Amino acid sequence: MGSMSIWHWIIVAGIVMLLFGRGKISDLMGDVAKGIKAFKKGMAEDEAPAAVPPPSTGEPVRTLPHQGEPATANTVAADRRAV
Repeated sequence: MGSMSIWHWIIVAGIVMLLFGRGKISDLMGDVAKGIKAFKKGMAEDEAPAAVPPPSTGEPVRTLPHQGEPATANTVAADRRAV
């Protein structure tokens, strides 16, 4: 009694076709496809690489020592130039 026969599924399919009609189902599937395409396009735009990096100013890159790490000559010299 718990299993559904083929006749049950045929009746359900007939009712669905009467409610939605042939055109509405195809329109619905077309809308789903458009939604998937729009989602993929949006994801591709998010992953686009950044434009050209900004030009360097000619100033050397300064690094900061980690906490507890002794300062090196490069960081000390950079600190003096910043003052």
